[in-house]
Order: sequence, then structure tokens, then C-alpha cells
Amino acid sequence: MKIELSFCLRHKINCIKVNPVIIKIIIVLLLLFILFNLFRALFIMVSGRDNGRPMSHYLGRRVLFSVVVLVVVIAALKLGYISPNANPTTHIQTQTNIATPHQQSASTKQLLEKQSVYLG
Repeated sequence: MKIELSFCLRHKINCIKVNPVIIKIIIVLLLLFILFNLFRALFIMVSGRDNGRPMSHYLGRRVLFSVVVLVVVIAALKLGYISPNANPTTHIQTQTNIATPHQQSASTKQLLEKQSVYLG
């Protein structure tokens, strides 16, 4: 918001306030369009039809709109329309010992095996 406010004050114009939800909706729609083009290229590749546009047309469109999404996200971050997630909270896992200790005595030792040898 600071960049937007300083820009408005310097140029003495009315700045447009953009709702962050609108930016997020635009990004989601662009991502859906990218998926649509990806599956369209897949359909052309699997069917093997050559009577329409080539598969590279849809793949190129997908790459172009991926770049557009990146530019929109970076611009929205820099202009302060959306805010990045702060440091995610670390998940601390504490383990409780549920085993009950048991008494040990000298008789819990394993006995040696006894073998009888028949020599005969």
C-alpha cells in the first residue's frame, strides 16, 4: 500500500483500490485456462488429428499464460494487493511415553541352551 500511496501523491491522481479477492479470482481463472490448454494439447496428441491447430499452439499458449500468472503474482505482491504468507509456524510434536516400565530381576536373563551329546 505504501508504493500505491506514494505513487498517487506524486502524480496527484486518483488510484484505483483493488480488492485482493479479485486478484485471486483472476489468478485462479488463469490457472484453469492453463490446465484447459494443457488438456487440449493432450487430446490432440492422443487422437493424432492434424486437421485443426497443432499441439504446439496450445502448449505455447500454456507457457504464455504461465508467464502472465507469474507477472500478475509478482506485481500484486510488490504493489501490496496481496500479502505473502509469513513464516509458517513450525509444528512441534511432543511424544508421550505410554509404555509402563516393568520390574527386571536377575531371573529375566535368557538361559543357555542345554544340549545332550550322545557319543556312542
